[in-house]
Amino acid sequence: MAASPIPPPFLHLMRQEFERSLHLRIRSQRRRLSSSTLCTPRSSPKASTAKHSLRLMPRTPLPTPRYPCRHTQHVTLSRPFATSAPKRAAVVMANPKKDEEGNEMLIDITERAATRLQEIMAKDSNPSLALRVTVESGGCHGFQYLMSLTNMSAVSQEDDTVFEASNGSGAKVVMDEPSLELLKGSKVDFTMELIGSQFKIVGNPAATSSCGCGTSFDIKP
Repeated sequence: MAASPIPPPFLHLMRQEFERSLHLRIRSQRRRLSSSTLCTPRSSPKASTAKHSLRLMPRTPLPTPRYPCRHTQHVTLSRPFATSAPKRAAVVMANPKKDEEGNEMLIDITERAATRLQEIMAKDSNPSLALRVTVESGGCHGFQYLMSLTNMSAVSQEDDTVFEASNGSGAKVVMDEPSLELLKGSKVDFTMELIGSQFKIVGNPAATSSCGCGTSFDIKP
């Protein structure tokens, strides 16, 4: 028995339904592809190639310079040391003395003391004047300084040592040997204070303490 042919209207409806289902299937497939692309971004081929090339790059050490850098060079300049002794403010004019260790016993005369002695010599018109410094027992600390003006004619050639200022003023200081032993390394200064101006001994290495006026001192035992 032969099949009856499908009428043309039904064929037209079946073709529309097939095209409609095919269109929906293509549309859903496109949506799946677009969603998967948004969720998992693709890496660019250039970036992957760059990473691959970085991983494969060999680590080569930096070349060692043949000569040291300029900023690492150190230059040492040798400075010659002065062999001459420092210039003293007083020199021994007559009868130098040495202590028990064989060292020469010296004192200094400050610029103020030398200037004041020069003024006194000019005022009295006597270039032979000198300041005598003597140490005696007494005072509030056991020893005291005594200072007086004397002439060079009264200086003992055996017991006294004469010091002269090195500034050319002609100022002279006289000390006997026992006093020089207690005053070696000190300075003869001239001070102007409210209580009056006077010659004074300063910086005595042998003194452990002194009074306020500076005329009495104590020595090391």
